[in-house]
Amino acid sequence: MPNYNGVWSLSTQYQYAATWQADNVPPLLGNVGLFFGSDNRIEFILIDTTSDSVDFGDLTTDSEAAGAVASSTRAVRGGDDQATTVMDFVTIVSRGNATDFGDLIETSYGGIGGCGSDTRGLLGGGNIGVGHTNVIQYVTIASAGDATDFGNLSVARAMTASFSSTTRGVWAGGDPAGASTSNVMDYVTIDSTGNAADFGDLSAARSLAAGASSATRGLICNGNESGGAVNKIEYVTIGSTGNTTDFGDATVTARARGAVSSTIRAVIAGGTATSTDTMDYVTIASTGNATDFGNLTSSNASISGASNSHGGLS
Repeated sequence: MPNYNGVWSLSTQYQYAATWQADNVPPLLGNVGLFFGSDNRIEFILIDTTSDSVDFGDLTTDSEAAGAVASSTRAVRGGDDQATTVMDFVTIVSRGNATDFGDLIETSYGGIGGCGSDTRGLLGGGNIGVGHTNVIQYVTIASAGDATDFGNLSVARAMTASFSSTTRGVWAGGDPAGASTSNVMDYVTIDSTGNAADFGDLSAARSLAAGASSATRGLICNGNESGGAVNKIEYVTIGSTGNTTDFGDATVTARARGAVSSTIRAVIAGGTATSTDTMDYVTIASTGNATDFGNLTSSNASISGASNSHGGLS
């Protein structure tokens, strides 16, 4: 039997993480959140606990402002700010480096918003160098391969907050080409293809926010408004349409944060206004201010998050 340097249980995953042998690493248990950093690093947390993040492995390329989607078993990262079509993936319960998945439809400079279901991952918008795109593309998460055209967002933009229920994907806010920020929210039905429809409006135009969700409620966390970075968190009921409602405040005022969620809890991490390694969390079904969760391995911004238990999974 492999030596795991201690009795294996959920409570000892962090205690022995630093001393596990690469060929003996036991599977991660529970609701796992992954953060893809502004370099090639991947870090993980257990969403139901509070603790600092732990190294997971490396992506195949650097990853700033990438899009991320996940099923209950696999996470896929697409694009970054280095002019690439790269998509790669990891198996969420197995720590290790990413493997090539396929290619995006067009070269991305980052700012893609990712959401989806247990079957399909959607990647919407982004910076394509000569401007921003309204293209939504999708992959079948269980099958490596190139992305396929899905339809278009209502407004070409990058740096959106994105999240999903089991049936709907939503993109909120962002940075349209030729404009500073947007208050637009639009949505699609994940299992179909076609153009996005209007969902409602944010309380103010905002970009560089982080999105997280349960199966019923989507959160838009932090971001950048006309006066600079904000600490506000807002929410919508994904199954309906309408404008956002105030939820509470994050513990830091920052933009370019990443978020992961279970059906119960959302964890928001990193960001910049002043660069931070802070992670904080909220209970999605309630309202109120965020609580400290722990710290990333170092300060990090323009990160993306994925989990095996987000609101798009049945």
